[in-house]
Amino acid sequence: MVTMKQQFKQDGYIVLKNFFNKEEINKIYTEARNLFAIQIERVLGKKVDINDRDTFEQAMFEFFEKDFTTFVNTGKQVQHLISLHRLGTDEKIVNVLKALGYEFPTIGVRPAMQFNSRYLSKGGSHWKLGAHQDWRTGQGSLDSIVMWFPLVDCGEDLGSLQIIPKSHTWGLLDADTSGYTGSIQADIPEESYVQTEFEVGDLLVFSAFLVHRSGNNI
Repeated sequence: MVTMKQQFKQDGYIVLKNFFNKEEINKIYTEARNLFAIQIERVLGKKVDINDRDTFEQAMFEFFEKDFTTFVNTGKQVQHLISLHRLGTDEKIVNVLKALGYEFPTIGVRPAMQFNSRYLSKGGSHWKLGAHQDWRTGQGSLDSIVMWFPLVDCGEDLGSLQIIPKSHTWGLLDADTSGYTGSIQADIPEESYVQTEFEVGDLLVFSAFLVHRSGNNI
C-alpha cells in the first residue's frame, strides 16, 4: 500500500478530501465578503446582503469599476483575516506536514486569496494564471510546498486548477518573469494537464515546483 508520503514524493501532490470542517472554511468566506461589504457601502453608498449572491456579485463589479485602488486594497486586506491565519497554524496542518516528512515546518509566506473572475480583472491578469511554478514567487526552501483549498465547491466550470503530475521533478523551468507568477516558456502538451475537482473542505497539497495553471472559469 502506497503511503501518503510516498504518493506525494512520486506525484508531487496529494488531495485530502473533507480535510477541513466546512464551517471553518465558510467562516473565512463570510468574513472576506463582510470586509468587502463594508467598503462597498463606503464607496457605493449602499448596504449589500452578502448572502444574496447575485446582488453581492453585482455590487463587487460596481465597486471594482468605481474605485479600483480601494478594491485592490480590500482584496489585500482579506488575506490578513485572523480566521485565515489561524487555519494555517492548525494542528491538523502541522500533522500533515510531519506525515510528509517535514520535521520542522515553518510558514514561508502569508496566505493568498485568489479572485477567479474575468470581470474582476484588468488586462486579463490575476484571474486566470498560465502554467507556472509557485516556487518562483514564494522562494523558500527547495522542498517547500503549497496548500490550496477552495472557499466554494470548485470544479472545471469554475476554473479549478489543472496540474501536471510528476512535473515537480523537472526542476525550475524558464519563465517570463514580467507577469504576476512567471509564465513558463516551454510548450507543454495540453494532454499533460489533469483537471482537479474540489468541494469545500478539501485540501490540495503540492510541491512548489509542480507545474499548474488556472482552468477556464465559464
